[in-house]
Amino acid sequence: MSDPVIALVMLGLFIVVIFLGFPIAFTLMAMGIGFGYYAYYAGGEAFWDNRIFYLFTQNTFSVMNNDVLISIPLFLFMGYIIERANILDRLFHSLQVGLRFLPGSMAVAALVTCTLFATATGIVGAVVTLMGLIALPAMLKAGYDQKLSSGVIAAGGTLGILIPPSILLIVYAATASVSVVKMYAAALIPGLLLAGLYLVYVIARAVINPSLCPKPRDVQHYTVAQSLLLVAKAFVPLAALILAVLGSILFGLATPSEAAAMGALGGIILAVVYRAFSWDRLRESVYLTARTSAMVCFLFVGSATFASVFSYLGGEHLVKETMLGMDLTPVQFLIVAQLIIFLLGWPLEWSEIIIIFVPIFLPLLPHFGVDPVLFGILIAINLQTSFLTPPMAMSAYYLKGVAPKGLELWSIFRGCFPFVGLVILTLALSYIYPSIVTYLPDVLFNQATEVPRDVNDPSIVNPDIFK
Repeated sequence: MSDPVIALVMLGLFIVVIFLGFPIAFTLMAMGIGFGYYAYYAGGEAFWDNRIFYLFTQNTFSVMNNDVLISIPLFLFMGYIIERANILDRLFHSLQVGLRFLPGSMAVAALVTCTLFATATGIVGAVVTLMGLIALPAMLKAGYDQKLSSGVIAAGGTLGILIPPSILLIVYAATASVSVVKMYAAALIPGLLLAGLYLVYVIARAVINPSLCPKPRDVQHYTVAQSLLLVAKAFVPLAALILAVLGSILFGLATPSEAAAMGALGGIILAVVYRAFSWDRLRESVYLTARTSAMVCFLFVGSATFASVFSYLGGEHLVKETMLGMDLTPVQFLIVAQLIIFLLGWPLEWSEIIIIFVPIFLPLLPHFGVDPVLFGILIAINLQTSFLTPPMAMSAYYLKGVAPKGLELWSIFRGCFPFVGLVILTLALSYIYPSIVTYLPDVLFNQATEVPRDVNDPSIVNPDIFK
C-alpha cells in the first residue's frame, strides 16, 4: 500500500472514529502520532527518537505561541459575562416595545435581539437557548405561528458565527494565515445582508398574512418617551460596546486582541451597571472561557499534527492532483468545495471543519485564483445552513430542548427551511457579486485584497509580484 493511500485511510479512519463519538481533538492527536510514527520511522532508532514526537511538541509550542489566538479567550469571556448579566430579557422587551408599530413586531424584535446578542457572544447554543426561554413563549402566547417563531429564533441565533467579532473568523484567519481585520471587514456586509433578508422575509410574511403575527396587546400602552427610555437603557449600551470593539478593529485603533480585552472589560462594566455582577457569575464565566479556549487550542495542536502527517504521506498532493485532474473552473471548484463543507456541517462542528478540512482546500486556492478571504466568508455563510438543516440541525435541537410542550421538532425544522433558502441566496449573491465581500477591505485598507496565483502559471509575466 503506497503512502498516499495510507493517508486516505488515515482520513477515512478519522471520520469513522469521530462518528463513534470519540473526542475529536484527542483523536486527531492519537491518529497523527500513530500514523506519523509509521511515516517518520527509520530502522533501528529508539522509540522516543522518532521525529513525530518532536513534530508534536513543536506544533504544541507554535499553537500556544500564536498571537492571533489570544483574542479568542477574551472574546469568549466577553460573551459569557454578557450572557450571565441578564441583559437578554431587557433587550428583547425594549425592542418589542420600540418596534411595536411594525408588522410582526415581536418576530422583528426577536431577530434584532438574536443578531445583537449573537454578535456579542458568538455562542450559537447560548443565544438560541436563552431566546427559546425568553422570546419563544412570549411569541406563542401572543398567537404567533409556531413555525415562524421557531425559525426566527433558530436562524437569528446562528448569525454570531458570521457577523464580527466572530470566533470562527479568528480561527479561519489563523488557519489560512490571513488578516483577522480583513476577515472582519469582509464579513460585515454579508452578515448584515443576511440579517436584513431575514427581517424583510418576516415583515413580508406578516403583511401578507397578518394572522401569523398578531399585534401584541400588552405593550401598546407605552408612550413614545417610555419606549425611547427602555431602548436607551437596554439596547444602546450593548450596541455601543459591540460597535466600539468592532470599530476600533476595523479603523486600526486597536488590534483584535486589544479590542477583545476592552470588550471583556466592557462586559464586566455592563454587568455591574445592570446589577448582575457577582463572584459566582465571574467564576463561571472564567471557567467556561478556559474550557472552550482549551478545546480550540487542543484542536489546533491535533489538527496541525494530523495535517503534517497527512501531507508528508502525500495525501494533500493526491487530493490536489485529483481536483486539478477534474479540470474545474474556479466557479465549479467553489461549488464543489462549498458542497463538501455543507455535507461536513451535518456531523461536525464548525471548529472541526475550519481546523481540519479547510486546510485541504487552501493549497488549491492559488491555482484557481480564489481569494482566501472570499473563500473564508463563503464558508462562514455556508455553515449557517449546518445549524438549520436536518438531520443534524443543532439550532433546532437547542430550541427543542427548551421549547414549550406541544412544539414538535418537525415544526421547528419547517420553520427553518425558509431561512435556509435565504442563506443560500446570500451565498449565491456573494458568488455572483464578490464585491459584497471585498468592498470594505478594499475601502478600509486602500488596496484590493490580494488574490494568490499559482507562480508556475505561464500567464504570469512576473511571478515575483505574487510572493
